[in-house]
Parts: sequence; structure tokens; C-alpha cells
Amino acid sequence: MRNVIITGANSGLGFEAARKIAAHEDYRLVLACRNAEKAEAAVAQIVSETGNKNVTTITLDTASLDSVRAAADAYKDAGFGPIYALLLNAGISGMHEGTTVDGMDIVFETNHLGHFLLANLLLDQMDEQGKVISTTSDMHDSPMGKMVWPGTEALAYADGSKVNLRMRYSYSKLANIYFIHELARRLEEQGSSVSANAFNPGMMQTNFAKTNRAHVAMVKHTMPHRLGDLEKSSDALAELVLDDTLATTSANYYDRSTTAVPSSELSYNDENARELWEASERLCGLA
Repeated sequence: MRNVIITGANSGLGFEAARKIAAHEDYRLVLACRNAEKAEAAVAQIVSETGNKNVTTITLDTASLDSVRAAADAYKDAGFGPIYALLLNAGISGMHEGTTVDGMDIVFETNHLGHFLLANLLLDQMDEQGKVISTTSDMHDSPMGKMVWPGTEALAYADGSKVNLRMRYSYSKLANIYFIHELARRLEEQGSSVSANAFNPGMMQTNFAKTNRAHVAMVKHTMPHRLGDLEKSSDALAELVLDDTLATTSANYYDRSTTAVPSSELSYNDENARELWEASERLCGLA
């Protein structure tokens, strides 16, 4: 039985990918979601549609480090065994404002820091040939102007003084790629066969962001290269898990497909990636 954890899997990309993976009976799906009621409903639908009864849920709110730790413990206590794929998919749009229970910017902690901690807590549970895949966005290369890495502290405690608040989402998605690159480097250094990659589903009309038809039409007209299709993107994400020949190497950026392409020039800055990793360790209290 291959275990797959998908965060934010009760709707949108996460749900569709989970449903497609669960269609293969040798896979167990663990939906890690903030809303337990919606997660249970998603589990019931997937079981009904696929006949795969090995679908379950754990409660996870990536905007709370305590919740992340509890979720990691819950997985270990369940005794499911090694994790074949860890899909770090949960996220919120840049329209969200405020701070988390940990006192940090909600976009930064939800999209990056919670997943950073979860992955680190579960790395010792990964299958020898396991796959870590982070859902990022082509918005990591913002159309709003040139991006310059402001440092992790400025993002964690964003107040508008050092970071344009409208750019918080883009920086959180850049952080997803930095995390993957640094994780890949560290795994290779340790001689691990676990792979770490990033996936961009493109902009889609889902529960993630309340994008109306007029906005989608505007993006389609002005930036058609940034649009995604839920069916095609979820197919690709599921295939990256299901196909043993895919996502076996690390530090790749898959753009709405199973084909790796270059990400932005800024995303390859190794110094920034190391700074993010080390600062994230401090923020999470990891030794």
C-alpha cells in the first residue's frame, strides 16, 4: 500500500488529484485539511466514486504550527507506514490579511511555513523512493513588477514597510520553490533517494480564490499563459505521483503538465533559498 498525504484536499486541485490517485486501489489517501467536516465529506465522495476504502483524513491548519505538529503526530500514531508522496498543496490567496496564532503573516505561514514544518517533521517517514511535491504558482514571477527577495523576517512579519502587501502571495510562491531547491540539495547531501519538486497548476476558478468570470476573461485576454485547467492540472499532478518514471529527480518545476520547465531567474538563487531555510527553522523552533 502506497501512502499519499495531500494537504488542502477537500476541494479544488487537491481533491481532484486525490480522487484520481484513489482510483488505484494500491494507494491510501490521507486528506490533511483544516475543516474536518468538509474533509469527511470529501472522503465519503472519493470512497463512493472509486470504491477505495483506504481514504482517510487528519486535521491540519498550516496557519498554526501547533496544528502542524499535531497532524504529523496523528499520521505517525495511525501506523500507516512510509509515505510514498507528500503533496504540499494547501494555500490561500494574497487577498487574505492579518496574522496567525503564531503572530506571523497569514499568507506566509499558510503557504510556506506550515508546509516547511510539516515536511521536516515527516521526512523520517518518507519511503526510500518517496516524492515531495509543493504546489507553487507562476505568480512566483509576478507580473506586477521586478521582485527582489526581501528576506524571510520581512515576509513573516509583513507590515508594508519592507514588502508591498500586494506581493505577499508572489513571495510565498517563490518561497515554495526556494524550499524545494534547498530540500533537494539537503536530500542529495544526505544520500537520500527522496525527490523534491514543484508544480504550478496555473490560475483556475476554484474555491482557492474567488475569481469571477469577468476577472478570468481579463486574465485570458491579457495573460493567457497564466491560465490553468483544473482537469488537466489535476491529471498532471496525479500522474506525477502514479508514474514511477516521473518526478524521480529533484528541483524540477512542472508547469501544468508532467514536463519540467525553467522557473524564474530569481527562483534559482541558492543564497536566498538557504536564508529562507535557516530562518524558517528558527521560526518553527527546529534544531
